[in-house]
Amino acid sequence: MKHGRGYVYDLYYHIVWCVKYRHKILKDNIKDELIKIIKELCKNNNYELVEMNIYLDHVHLLIGLSPVDKISTVMKTLKGVSARLLNNKYKDEISKYLYGGHIWSPSYYIATTSDNLMDNIKLYIESQGNKDAKRNSNTIIS
Repeated sequence: MKHGRGYVYDLYYHIVWCVKYRHKILKDNIKDELIKIIKELCKNNNYELVEMNIYLDHVHLLIGLSPVDKISTVMKTLKGVSARLLNNKYKDEISKYLYGGHIWSPSYYIATTSDNLMDNIKLYIESQGNKDAKRNSNTIIS
């Protein structure tokens, strides 16, 4: 349990978003840079990054947020800032697959979770892309 000014909370969200057109661009240097960006954004905005898995065409996060964090603002921050920074650094490479500087699909998936389900969601995030897991582990944080 965490405490805020006048409230106690324990809020965790499973978040998934995809690369536009599901192009498989999240590999090598782009993937490494995205990991750094997400970690830095979470740190700077006081989001608790519990689990992260970046597959070739989508991102899974399990994050803890405060009740004052508006989820649409969190998503705008994570997707918007990461797209801008990735485009600045890897514009030539990304523009081979995507046009107009749009890296992310405009939609996303989000679900709240509880302590009862936390371990199941961690395992699910870790298992994403498991067909290739023996050849290339994608789990970032456990």
